[in-house]
Amino acid sequence: MLKKIQRRFILAAMAAFGTVMLLIVAGINWANYIQTASMQDKLALRLLEHGRPAFKGAEREFPPIRDLPGGGPEAEFTTRFFIAARDQSGNIKVISRDFIFSIDEETAAEYANAVLQKNREKGYYRDYRYRVKEDESGARVLFLNASMHLQFMRSLFFVSSGIGMLSLFLVFLLVVFFSRYAVRPYLKNMERQRRFITDAGHELKTPITSISTSADIAAMEHEGDEWIANIQRQAARLAKLTSDLVALSRLDEEMPFPEKSRFSLSDAAWEAAEPFEVMAKAKGRQYFQNIEENLNFHGDRESIQKMISILLDNAVKYSDPGGEIRLDVYRRRGKNCIEVFNTCDLPDISDLNRLFDRFYRMDESRSAHTGGTGIGLSMAQGIVQTHGGSIRVKSQDGKTICFKVIL
Repeated sequence: MLKKIQRRFILAAMAAFGTVMLLIVAGINWANYIQTASMQDKLALRLLEHGRPAFKGAEREFPPIRDLPGGGPEAEFTTRFFIAARDQSGNIKVISRDFIFSIDEETAAEYANAVLQKNREKGYYRDYRYRVKEDESGARVLFLNASMHLQFMRSLFFVSSGIGMLSLFLVFLLVVFFSRYAVRPYLKNMERQRRFITDAGHELKTPITSISTSADIAAMEHEGDEWIANIQRQAARLAKLTSDLVALSRLDEEMPFPEKSRFSLSDAAWEAAEPFEVMAKAKGRQYFQNIEENLNFHGDRESIQKMISILLDNAVKYSDPGGEIRLDVYRRRGKNCIEVFNTCDLPDISDLNRLFDRFYRMDESRSAHTGGTGIGLSMAQGIVQTHGGSIRVKSQDGKTICFKVIL
């Protein structure tokens, strides 16, 4: 139980910190991307608006971009770009390569054709930020070399992600270290509750046994007395409730089943189901079962049989007169599955998971009639969870109910 609570605490803490860290890393990189792309778009648009004549002539007049973000006195030495155009006939022609030397005309035309086919105004292509401008003569596209900025964005992404992962790992170590102190008060309360139930159960056994024995003796002397019979029934019910509470409290221990072993799940299911087949038929129910052969499981055989008995007992008690009960035990995808199905009349199916709550009863009048204690399904859930499995319940129309256990 300690490890389970500790794992949940660690998982919750790491989920919260991981979400915050993910938002921070994503926010930093997204903000950097938006700022860099905006700066390059403004620069590319200014270069396009400067006009074609500026890129001709021996002196290679450079456009006025010093006042733009990313500009400055060294702009003409660090800014590398080329311009291509597409006329009304769809022909690609390179206008200027004066400010770049790593791209030939054939490659420039290929880049321009690929970008213009996207029908997008701006974006990234290879190591370039492109900007498209259309007019009556056709379309012009400017490719601004953004290799340094892209490299910086990649570096920022990897560095921030690395710092985030390292922070996540360090926080994980700290959370693991301090988690024992955090859950200690909760564990103390649970341990006190468990000890109280166990001690109270043992203390109640003696008076309950004495009451039952006295009632049995009185029944022999006064045969047929309804008051004595009622005492016997209530004493038996109290004894069962006490036993179930003690068994349920033991499931909260660190190792409730210290001597687990490998056993035949098929044989265990057959043994557990045998008395319920007779019981169901005696009550006028239709009983079917399909237990796959050669199924094995590593766990506590007695507790697994107890879990199957609880589910079948629940099905027999709450199924409709003349209804159907079905037990299926099979293996799917490497896991053992146990399904208990029965027809019934459920008053509410909005929150079936409450059936696993201790002392919860969906229909108080019917539960009192059947003599249920309201902790059987809680015990079944505890047995399944202590074996590392899961149990769920479903009902499609309120006329049937099915419990499915995966081990």
